[in-house]
Amino acid sequence: MLKIYGEEVQHNDATNREGHAAKVYFNALFGKGYTRDDDCSINAALDYGYAVLLSYFNREIVSSGYLTQLGLFHNNKFNPFNLSSDLMEPYRAIIDKEVVLNNFEKFESDEKHQLLRVFDNYVNINNQIQTVSNSIKIYVQSVFYALEEENEELVKLYRYEL
Repeated sequence: MLKIYGEEVQHNDATNREGHAAKVYFNALFGKGYTRDDDCSINAALDYGYAVLLSYFNREIVSSGYLTQLGLFHNNKFNPFNLSSDLMEPYRAIIDKEVVLNNFEKFESDEKHQLLRVFDNYVNINNQIQTVSNSIKIYVQSVFYALEEENEELVKLYRYEL
């Protein structure tokens, strides 16, 4: 279903295919009764993980001399992190996977520390083994280089296979 929804996405997602795909995706991860609106430890962990992930991207974007406000696809005048929101999308799966693997029954200080360790995990990027946190820097720099060169093939994406 996700592949079909991906093929059906129209400009500005007029048919809300992204929303439908998100529902299918999260239901596959956390069960049919799950919603992102629930007040539960899973959503607390996802929200916390995404917020920390966003901060990593904000740091890299700003240190590269770019503005976080001006996005490529995200375009919300009330979101000061549109570009960060765009670039972090491929990395959300890292947070999702960690939350699934840990199956948090509560989400307090110890669980936050446990989730933060995901940034010290290793991924393969540019045929090198790097920590997730370092791979973010490599990825962000490659995106900016690809934009400057107008060549999307220059974007370096991570892989879990080591």
